[in-house]
Amino acid sequence: MAPKAQFTRPVRNCLRCSVRKDVYFAAWSRHIQTSAAGKIEASIDAPRSAPEVPPPARPLDPNTVDTPELERRLVRSTGQQPIGSRRRRAALQTSKNIPFEQLPYQCFQEARKLLLADREEKLKQIEEERRRIAKAQSIPAEQHGGEYIRKGRLVRMQKYLEKLKVLADINDPVIKKRFEDGVGDLNRPVYRFLADQQWRQQRRLILMQRINQMHVVPDVVPHLDPTAEVKVAFGRRNIQPGEFVDSQSSEIPPRLNVQVFDRGERFVSVVVIDPDVPNLATDGFDSRCHFVAVNVPLSPVSTLISLSALSEGAQILRPWLPPHAQKGSPYHRLVILVYEQRDGQGLEADEIEKLSTGYEEKFSLRSFTQNFQNQPIGVHLFRTIWDDSMAGVMQRAGIEGGNIELRRKKAEKLPYKKKDGARYR
Repeated sequence: MAPKAQFTRPVRNCLRCSVRKDVYFAAWSRHIQTSAAGKIEASIDAPRSAPEVPPPARPLDPNTVDTPELERRLVRSTGQQPIGSRRRRAALQTSKNIPFEQLPYQCFQEARKLLLADREEKLKQIEEERRRIAKAQSIPAEQHGGEYIRKGRLVRMQKYLEKLKVLADINDPVIKKRFEDGVGDLNRPVYRFLADQQWRQQRRLILMQRINQMHVVPDVVPHLDPTAEVKVAFGRRNIQPGEFVDSQSSEIPPRLNVQVFDRGERFVSVVVIDPDVPNLATDGFDSRCHFVAVNVPLSPVSTLISLSALSEGAQILRPWLPPHAQKGSPYHRLVILVYEQRDGQGLEADEIEKLSTGYEEKFSLRSFTQNFQNQPIGVHLFRTIWDDSMAGVMQRAGIEGGNIELRRKKAEKLPYKKKDGARYR
């Protein structure tokens, strides 16, 4: 090729290019082009095919929903809660549904053999401890040094027996899996232990923080060490500790879910106290009782307490009084206390009559605790403040003062005292 033609060839190619720029690049991207420019333009301007129909949505399964949106849709549509952790539900979508204890991993199966051997050893210790307890119960109290010493020894032996039951199953991966899936039987000590640990890791810390921040101790009770989890719900709304509740929602009695972590059924009392009632005569605050109920059965598997479903007279001593706050007053703290009755037994009729005498006029929480030796095991609180529907709630409940507005009293000025001018000379 001549040197002159070598330099002029790119110029001739540019002059021959008569297609549009976008068509040129489309044709240039294909290595072989045999169609004319008109055919190329026609193929480009051709109508596109219809969009593909998206695949149908998968059914909502509480075992496989793995995103927050799907979890919310599941709760709204079926009312069911997702099972287990989100990581577990995501893994189940691609798993072969092999039973957990039959996973084909050699290290996993060898570890299970060690755990089973340890469990057999713990079961032998449990049988030995039961024989010791039976022997201690058959020996007269005089040989133990008295009934008090005998009873204390038996209590310690029972605690050690419960500890052995927990240690026998605490390392079993099947037990932990069932607990994470929410299908554990709380009649077994190991599931109660795991539920207690889970509650103390976060939810109890938040509860104690609210109690200390809002001065429930010592304004209501001098000391409080909750050992049971108390959840409160008005209708379908779950209330967090210290949350504000509007007057229309709190007009009806709430539902309590009290979860205890020790075995056996017991009777409890429920008291609702408002310690922030303004007293204009003393320029301070008084307490007001909003609800009192006794002889409420409770166990680790029977946790629901509906305050509106309790029987009048036999259980309810003070019917539900809707929480209310007058206009201009600070927010009111409504403290819900759950007391375990003496030895977990129910109160007799004469004790209930003694307790109900004068409760409408004045209820003393301190006297209630001392006279019947009740121990607080659970607590919850919420707050209320004046809102637009508070006047109507007070009128329907027959409470006076809905048309009164409280205002802060201005502080009186101190008398003027002329300073000694000699000190400035």
